[in-house]
Amino acid sequence: MDNRGYRLGARRSRAVLAVVALVGTGWFGLASSGVDTLNRAAADPVTPVPDRSDEWPITKCGTSSGQGCAPTGKRVDLQRPTFGNPTTITNPLFPVSQLRSVIQVGKVDGKPFRSETTTLPTTGIVDWYGTKVPVVLSQYVAYLDGTITEVAIDRYAQADDGSVWYFGEDVIDYIDGTAAFTEGTWLAGRDGPPAMIMPAKPKLGDVFRVENVIGIVFEELTVVKVGQVVRGPHGPVPGAIVVDELGVSGGHSLKTLAPGYGEFLTADGPDLEAVAVAVPSDAQAGGAPVEIRKALTAAWGTLESVRAEDWPTARASVALIARQVTALNQANQPPRVMALLHTSLRSLQTAVGVRSVRAAEQASVEVAQSVIDLEARYLLPEQIEVARFHLHTQQLRVAAAARSYPRVAGEVSALEWIRDRLALEGDQARAVGEALGALRGASDSRNLPGAADHATRLATLVRDLSGR
Repeated sequence: MDNRGYRLGARRSRAVLAVVALVGTGWFGLASSGVDTLNRAAADPVTPVPDRSDEWPITKCGTSSGQGCAPTGKRVDLQRPTFGNPTTITNPLFPVSQLRSVIQVGKVDGKPFRSETTTLPTTGIVDWYGTKVPVVLSQYVAYLDGTITEVAIDRYAQADDGSVWYFGEDVIDYIDGTAAFTEGTWLAGRDGPPAMIMPAKPKLGDVFRVENVIGIVFEELTVVKVGQVVRGPHGPVPGAIVVDELGVSGGHSLKTLAPGYGEFLTADGPDLEAVAVAVPSDAQAGGAPVEIRKALTAAWGTLESVRAEDWPTARASVALIARQVTALNQANQPPRVMALLHTSLRSLQTAVGVRSVRAAEQASVEVAQSVIDLEARYLLPEQIEVARFHLHTQQLRVAAAARSYPRVAGEVSALEWIRDRLALEGDQARAVGEALGALRGASDSRNLPGAADHATRLATLVRDLSGR
């Protein structure tokens, strides 16, 4: 399911569209959120929707060679679904309406990979040949080596039989922090049919297409294992399945999906993406452990000490972080997050030891990111989004100090997308929108000191509005 992974392999065949086409639709305008624009585009398309109701089902093989697909008789996605309560998605192997936030980490092309998949607080509507289908909206943001590379807004609905269907995605690919392509964008009812993202009760040998708009997107999955037990962020997870994914290029990769998580692990040669932590599946009651709070406070304190080149204080803060991490090692914390935390802590210790301002600044932010991921298990999702918003303002300041125009531009984009997760309303939404507009203006004009100043003010504004 490329919509939830980093689109491993060459799977898209649609011609590249210029970003300027998006500008005209209001994608990048701050007067309205990206979600508002998406809803308008789905409900009120610019061009008339042709009657393609006779295109169901599509059985043609959508690989570039037209070969390699499973026999049609093995497919379980050929019956037209009905949708009585589509935004209540309870399918355990794709529980998107119940799973608020998922963090995946790994390696792609030899570089650190991270994705954040968030169920948005608003829903959308898709006009499927005259039938208005309410859909859950999910925001996917991918980072490679710390830089934003892709954003997708995905649309899902659960059919009356318990299967989950994919109604399209709006994709933006970023190059050097700037939106560049919308390749892979599609919408059910405009470009083709919806696609089954998960059967109600998948069985060994089941075949279904999670994307099936020939010439734009195509993926076919075959269930190759059922009843698997996988290692989750806080213990064993039974009932997982493994699927073989056939992409548009004709290549294959394996994906594991687990109850309560959905897509759990994707492996394609040396590339790997795996769930690090998910909420509420990994949520814990009782508030965050004191070690997490102390580690996060010390990480931000280290960052400020390094900026001031106050190395004795920075060393003391790093030692405090190390003590908290040692204590957390004894607790049942998500292992993939802890591994990243150990790596970033070692980088921070080295950078502070040699008094490298730029390396220590970056490592401080990376330590904070892993600690926030640990904290996500204990706090409300909206509180974590505020923490992540703050983190990206600090990353922007680090990038500005390093005079990295692409990284600053990318951080502005990340903040604009995280803003949609905050569910701000009224005066709060206007205040944040205006502040983001000022930040975008400074970034676009390559005024790095101005961008850093606006980021600092924006961090304070959002934290004050949220009470965080």
